[in-house]
Amino acid sequence: MADGSPQRAAPSMGRVSDAPLLSPDRPALPVPAATRRPGALPDAVLWDMDGTLIDTEPYWMAAETELVEAHGGTWSHEQGLAMVGQPLVVSAQILRDHGVPLEIDEIVDFLIGRVVDEVTRHVPWQPGALRLLTALAEADVPCALVTMSYRRLAEPFVAAAPAGVFRTVVAGDDVTHGKPHPEAYLTAAARLGVDPRRCVAVEDSPAGIGSALAAGARTIGVEVMLPVEPAPGLSRVASLADLDLADLTRVAQGDVLDGLGSTA
Repeated sequence: MADGSPQRAAPSMGRVSDAPLLSPDRPALPVPAATRRPGALPDAVLWDMDGTLIDTEPYWMAAETELVEAHGGTWSHEQGLAMVGQPLVVSAQILRDHGVPLEIDEIVDFLIGRVVDEVTRHVPWQPGALRLLTALAEADVPCALVTMSYRRLAEPFVAAAPAGVFRTVVAGDDVTHGKPHPEAYLTAAARLGVDPRRCVAVEDSPAGIGSALAAGARTIGVEVMLPVEPAPGLSRVASLADLDLADLTRVAQGDVLDGLGSTA
């Protein structure tokens, strides 16, 4: 899930409200010539979690279905898809509108609890995710996890990732504005001490892609459950298995890769 407030995912850290923010509809900035370093890896890679690195969307959908059906309603796959990338509080309100007579916080706690239970039992890595994270750790490229899930879910995931790969975590309950607002990505770059224009962000949802582009990051959209539509400056791939460090370097230098068809 995604933004505007916390999105799909886990809890604790104070809200980041003093970071400089860009307009959520500001287009990605070109990489200034002065910042280009031929052959250089990105200064950092900023990762979305749900859908991008781990295939948790089926867990979220199962939790939504369980909750709606427990209160006499029905929940379709299409309704679940419409929740992808939404902030958790937005998703909770949608479930209330479909007959779940609980408070927003109670719904959020239920959904997170179910997904945390599943991820604790088994981390459903997307193809190519562990290989890429390991390669970035070995190359000493800092990574940040930028998720609209709450810290309660993000922390066990980070613990299962290659040691030391994530230098910081920006979770849904850390920010005032969720995706597609750029706050989360700007916050991650600031914590790492890097210019977002020299970072590569990897996302799978329209809200997340919009957030990363608005922050000025060189952005890769991975088509998982929702179509990744062409956009200026957006690279697109069908799977993380299609990427390697050389591709991340090209994207960091301003190249646009398109593994899905026509270029933007």
